[in-house]
Amino acid sequence: MGIFNIFNKEKKETLDQGLSKTKESVFSKLTRAVAGKTKVDDDVLDNLEEVLITSDVGVETTLRIIERIEKRVQRDKYVSTDELNVILKDEIASLLAENNSDSPADFDAPLPTKPYVIMVVGVNGVGKTTTIGKLAHQFTKAGKKVYLGAADTFRAAAVDQLVIWGERAGVPVIKQKMGSDPASVAYDAIASAKANNADVVIIDTAGRLHNKINLMNELTKIKNVMQKIVPDAPHEVLLVLDGSTGQNAFEQAKQFTLATDVTALAITKLDGTAKGGVVIGISDQFKIPVKYIGLGEGIDHLQVFDRNEFVASLFEK
Repeated sequence: MGIFNIFNKEKKETLDQGLSKTKESVFSKLTRAVAGKTKVDDDVLDNLEEVLITSDVGVETTLRIIERIEKRVQRDKYVSTDELNVILKDEIASLLAENNSDSPADFDAPLPTKPYVIMVVGVNGVGKTTTIGKLAHQFTKAGKKVYLGAADTFRAAAVDQLVIWGERAGVPVIKQKMGSDPASVAYDAIASAKANNADVVIIDTAGRLHNKINLMNELTKIKNVMQKIVPDAPHEVLLVLDGSTGQNAFEQAKQFTLATDVTALAITKLDGTAKGGVVIGISDQFKIPVKYIGLGEGIDHLQVFDRNEFVASLFEK
């Protein structure tokens, strides 16, 4: 078996293991939904609607999926309950493809510009700093030179944690003293990265949502300061969401998309929850591509999101 095949196998095993709780929950609910039925009828569709909503797919996305399956049942005249998980897989993958036409590139893909600046946002506790550390590791492993900026200067723990992750990933972390101007840290980080010919700069930001106006002003200021060095920065605004919070992740996504121009999503902590359906709903509702998913504590347990692999893993018996 070649190295590439071994890597893909390990990636699939990590994905399957990370989604195991969601998968077990969905299949047990599906089994109950079709109990005593041989064909997909109105009762099965009503039960399926409940299965998807209670799996944190979200009401609007669930209704869209049910509508697609109804059309398929009408077209095919007879659909057996044994086929239901295959149909679900097809229709959900198709739905996600419509919302995110281009699959994100892997870490070793060429970057569109250099340095490529990623500004990371998200409330405290969602795994934001951990995600940054794992991103740094993955980019470094792919041969890219990475710099981190500790612009969450309001929490000493955030800076300390980023420094620890920087050491693990073997990348420099640009920081200042507690309470420093976050925009100043971002400026220093990008200036250092550019001077040292870095490929990627990842900027951590404060995770406060209690005052959306202050958050908006702060993120806008950071962007303006970045652009003094790299005119089109940031090239990506990555919102990190905790998948284990289910519907609360929807609310966070809503608040942050109002506060700043989010361009990509990372959904973390999917390994410890049965609420993995939230990935489908958030991807559909916000029309923002899910770029990364967190599937465990390990430094390699952050994966580029592939909708086909995700849906296949979720509905594969």
